[in-house]
Amino acid sequence: RAAEKELLPGFHEFEWQPALKNVSPCCNVGIINGLSGWMSSLDDAPADTITRRFRYDVALVSALKDLEEDIVEGLKNSGLDDTSGFSVMIKESCDGMGDVSEKHGGGPAVPEKAVRFSFTIMSVTLVTTVFTEPKPNSELSCKPLCLMFVDESDHETLTAVLGPIVAERNAMKESRLILSIGGLARSFRFHFRGTGYDEKMVREMEGLEASGSTYVCTLCDTTRSEASQNMVLHAITRSHDENLERYEIWRKNPYSESVEELRDRVKGVSAKPFMETQPTLDALHCDIGNASEFYKIFQDEIGEVYTKVNPTREERRSWRTALDKQLRKKLRLKPVMRMNGNYARRLMTQEAVEAVCELVPTEERREALRELMRLYLQMKPVWRATCPAKECPDQLCRYSFNSQRFADLLSSTFKYRYNGKITNYLHKTLAHVPEIIERDGSIGAWASEGNESANKLFRRFRKMNARQSKSF
Repeated sequence: RAAEKELLPGFHEFEWQPALKNVSPCCNVGIINGLSGWMSSLDDAPADTITRRFRYDVALVSALKDLEEDIVEGLKNSGLDDTSGFSVMIKESCDGMGDVSEKHGGGPAVPEKAVRFSFTIMSVTLVTTVFTEPKPNSELSCKPLCLMFVDESDHETLTAVLGPIVAERNAMKESRLILSIGGLARSFRFHFRGTGYDEKMVREMEGLEASGSTYVCTLCDTTRSEASQNMVLHAITRSHDENLERYEIWRKNPYSESVEELRDRVKGVSAKPFMETQPTLDALHCDIGNASEFYKIFQDEIGEVYTKVNPTREERRSWRTALDKQLRKKLRLKPVMRMNGNYARRLMTQEAVEAVCELVPTEERREALRELMRLYLQMKPVWRATCPAKECPDQLCRYSFNSQRFADLLSSTFKYRYNGKITNYLHKTLAHVPEIIERDGSIGAWASEGNESANKLFRRFRKMNARQSKSF
């Protein structure tokens, strides 16, 4: 038990300079009720939810002490044993876990939705980097901060529960942590980057319209039809501060414009952003989103949609059945209710395309499909790798060229699907990857995968089945 206590937040002594605003200086705080602190000050109905969390600073201290040996070793190797003034890079992730009601057979399962917020220490630097997380997407490096029984679409409850976390995080940005590492008191400054979010959650936190919006991107102001015309050339322009400014404009309508003009001015910001996220692309959901799209392209090609005007639902269903049957026969790939990471990884392969090509009537279309997948597989490692400059330098160099070729194919051979429209993740994949890599050095390392994997642990603890929900 004593060893266990040491691993959980609330065991180690520490202090903040200056002291954190509105946060108690107590160090021995374990699991707390996530609703504490705001219930009394709100006039409306009490929140109908259960939530448990750690205090953010206490959880960070515990995670740093967990890395104490690695940090001390890193200092030795750099000859910096007795120095202080560290900078700590934190990846934040937050994701809805869907239905987590306990399943006991019999009777309808009452939907019980949950959301999990967690963080990962990505690196600790001094003059040089003394620690880098070798497995930034493992559920082991991803520390839970808050679990809540809330539907991620319930904006009011979500903001209320995450409010104190945002407040603690803001307080920590203005202060230094003093903590003993390797027997010496040392100071740490924290930098937070919210990158482990799928698009739905980013839109929720940054006050943007839902994913089906004309404003297709959480990184730039383009519209869906512009993005389908010009697939590659876009710059990242959105930011948390700009979203806050735009929300004020939306709220006040200072130029007395019509709803259409106003919406165009604020580019789809229509709620108050409450948590800062890093404008990036989530590698896992990018994989899943693009695989969903390829799955649909495969069906269209099997049914030769480019020659038809309005295929009936029955026709479409028969193409899907044919595709599922072929994938099961050739790749032992069972159809899934809902696209997931594992299915996506197996579908996006050259052998899957070869299997599909057997059902595509003309050689010209088969060639186009093979080329589309070949280009995609050249692009994918760039936003999947933890460090693309080391792991796939050639693909990184060729990314812009490949994405241009890919876009050309979509807008010519596959024009029937991309005439005036494009999916959100395809736009990001083609338009924004090089700029993000140039800025951050990696996309894959900052993905939501660790948090998603940890969802499985939660399900296992509740003796639940895997999640099944709407089909894609």
